[in-house]
Amino acid sequence: MKNSIRVERARLRMSQQELADKLNVTRQTIYAIEAGMFNPSTLLALKMSELFGVPVNDLFSLEEDDYKK
Repeated sequence: MKNSIRVERARLRMSQQELADKLNVTRQTIYAIEAGMFNPSTLLALKMSELFGVPVNDLFSLEEDDYKK
């Protein structure tokens, strides 16, 4: 799954730590999500969507390989 968390975070000039603090997760969690190593829960994805002011589908999108899993 692709994501645009890094882009949205940069748009708001927010560090990984600042985003993590706002979402009550660790900086390592934000890093892992941005790197595509971890898919967030629905709850966390919705919180990110609200925080950034964009629809969830603008933050996360499926890749062709995701349909094979």
